[in-house]
Amino acid sequence: MTIQILADSACDLSETHYKTYDIEMIPLTVHLDDQEYKDGIGIKPEKVYDAMREGKSPKTSQVSPQAFKTMFTSYAEANQPLVYLAFSSELSGTYQTAKMMEQEVKETYPDAELHVVDTHCASIGYGLVILRAAQLAKDGAGIEEIIETATYHANHMEHIFTVDDLEYLYRGGRVSKTAAFVGSFLKIKPILHVEGGKLVPLEKIRGSKKVLNRMLEIMEERGTDFSNQTIGISHGDDVETAQKLASMIKEKFGVDDILIEMVGATIGAHAGPGTLALFFLNHTYQ
Repeated sequence: MTIQILADSACDLSETHYKTYDIEMIPLTVHLDDQEYKDGIGIKPEKVYDAMREGKSPKTSQVSPQAFKTMFTSYAEANQPLVYLAFSSELSGTYQTAKMMEQEVKETYPDAELHVVDTHCASIGYGLVILRAAQLAKDGAGIEEIIETATYHANHMEHIFTVDDLEYLYRGGRVSKTAAFVGSFLKIKPILHVEGGKLVPLEKIRGSKKVLNRMLEIMEERGTDFSNQTIGISHGDDVETAQKLASMIKEKFGVDDILIEMVGATIGAHAGPGTLALFFLNHTYQ
């Protein structure tokens, strides 16, 4: 029986990906203007970015325990194996909730093939892990191979990104008020990455023109074998800059396979418009 892959909406994949690879998606929630929206279903990222440009501060919340319990129960009853590769546990409580519901459902269905894995990844970096696992599942791979390969990719997935305005990260509790003020005043563009699933500042660059070149330098320093992997780029409603970065990568590394997607509403609500993120494997692709 084919293994079902489950992702949450923080993977920032498109509806086309879900359909093509038969990926089940469970949405996080976005709160805006006293309304609740299901990320990737009931709200488009552009609405969140427009609201943030107007000074609003959208909030997000994790997948509810009941949503996981209902989904896990349906797969357990159908005796359908399910692997849920989760958004980083350091950035959301969704993984922990899923683990609790996995254990609860298995009390009733002890033989259920339910597996919950923390990817420690976000956005298209997380999405690339999902796509690799879904391709294996589609090809008939077993659970052990899928989890082992997905874990390898997750552990080696670099997240290199910058934001347009540190104020958004301040609102999301990622940087201090002083850092946000000084950064904006000095036109400093931060470069951040994800380490152990956590958001970690890497460098500060003076002036936005230097940022793209520096991102490519970091890619060259940390990555390898680019021609045999999919490079991911996600953006906060700035496809023009994303395409520029993609062109630079193609020219410098001879890469053809680049996936560009918009940062979804959940992550975008914290990173803000103008976010630009680059994802690649930091070890030989296997």
